[in-house]
Amino acid sequence: MSDKIDQPWLQKPSLQTLLSLLQEGGEEARVNGGAVRNAIMGMPVNDVDVSTTLVPRDVMLRAKAAGYKVVPTGIEHGTVTVVIDGDAFEVTTLRSDVETDGRHAKVLYSRDWELDARRRDLTMSALYCDADGKVYDPLGGMPDVLSKTVRFIDDAETRIREDYLRILRFFRFFAWYGQFRPDAEGLKACARLKEELASLSVERIWMELSKLFAAPDPSRAILWMRQTGVLTAVLPESEKWGIDNMQPLMRMEQEHNWAPDSLLRMMSILPPDPDKMKSLATRLKLPNKVRDRLVGWAETPKPDADWKQPEFEQWLYRQNIQAAEDRLRLSAIVTDAPVKKRLRQLKWVKRFERPVFPIKGQDLLNQGVQAGPQVSEIMQKLENDWVESGFNLSREDLLASTD
Repeated sequence: MSDKIDQPWLQKPSLQTLLSLLQEGGEEARVNGGAVRNAIMGMPVNDVDVSTTLVPRDVMLRAKAAGYKVVPTGIEHGTVTVVIDGDAFEVTTLRSDVETDGRHAKVLYSRDWELDARRRDLTMSALYCDADGKVYDPLGGMPDVLSKTVRFIDDAETRIREDYLRILRFFRFFAWYGQFRPDAEGLKACARLKEELASLSVERIWMELSKLFAAPDPSRAILWMRQTGVLTAVLPESEKWGIDNMQPLMRMEQEHNWAPDSLLRMMSILPPDPDKMKSLATRLKLPNKVRDRLVGWAETPKPDADWKQPEFEQWLYRQNIQAAEDRLRLSAIVTDAPVKKRLRQLKWVKRFERPVFPIKGQDLLNQGVQAGPQVSEIMQKLENDWVESGFNLSREDLLASTD
C-alpha cells in the first residue's frame, strides 16, 4: 500500500478549494479519519471531514470572506460546516481532551496533530491526508488498517472511560471494517465496562445499533457482543432468544438478492413477542416508524406454509403487507417449513394487489338498515363472506344477502 491517496473525491474542486483556503498564511489542513481509512481499504467514501490548525472563528472568517456559506454546527466542540459549490464539509480545529466524564469531553484547541489523533478512539481512525494525498499516521495505525484489526488507541479501558459509547463503536467498526476477531484487550475492556452503557442516552445507543446492523455482515460482531455480555446490556430482549438466525439471514440475502435490511436483521435475534417489542421501543425511544414495524411483525401470525395462493391471499388481505413480508422472510430462514414454500409465498406478497371491498356503510343505510352498531356488524359479516369467497362475491350479491 502506497502512503499516498489518489482518488477522485480528493481532487474534487470544492475540497481542494477548502484545503487551499485553510492553509493560507502557514496554517495546515488535512482530511481526517473515515475518508482516509476507507480510501486505503478500498471502500466507498461518502463523507469528507477536515481538520485544521485554525480556530473556528478564523475558519468562519476566511470562508465568509471567500463568499462561502458557514454553519456553526458544533462550534462548542470546534466544528463548523463550510459549504462550497453545494458540497458540505465539517471542519474541526485540532483538539486535545482536558476532561472527560464517560459521555462528554471538554477540549482545548491545539496545533499538535499527534494530540488530536490521540483523542480519537480507534487506531484506524487516527489517519490524515493532505491535499496532495500524502497520508499522515502519527500513531502508527496503518498496519491495523491494512490487517483490518479494530484496536483502541493506547489503553482500551482508558479510551472507553472517556466515552462509554465507544463500546458500541468498537463492535460497529468491527462489523464494517474488521476481520478474524477484534483486539483481545478491547474485548476484555468492553466486557468489564458494559454496565456503564446504562449511563448513555438511549438515542445514542440506538444510533450505534442501527449503524451496526447496517454493516455488510454484522453477524460476527453480534457474536462477540453476545460473548462479552454487551448485547444483553443493550438488547436484553435477545437474551433467551439467541442469535442463531443471523447468519442464515445473511446467506438468504446473498443467495436470493434480498436488499440488506438493518431492522430485519435486528428482528432475527429478537422474539416475535408484541409486549416485548413495545417495551423495547419505549425503552430505546425508537422512531414511530421503527416501533410500528417491530410491533407489526411481532403481532402478525405465521401463515400455513401449505396454503394455496387463494387461501394465502385471504390471509394476506387482513395483514399489514410489510409485517407479513417480515414474518415470511424470517420464517424462510428457520426449519418450520421448506424454504421454497416460504419463498413462493413471498412472491405472492410482491404480486398482491389488495382488493377493494365493494360495500360502504351508506349502501346499507340506503337498503333501510338503521344507523348504529348494526351497520358495523353487518359490514363485518359481509366483508368476511366476500373474503371467504376469494373476493368474488359482487356488490349486488352482497347487498342481496342483506334483504
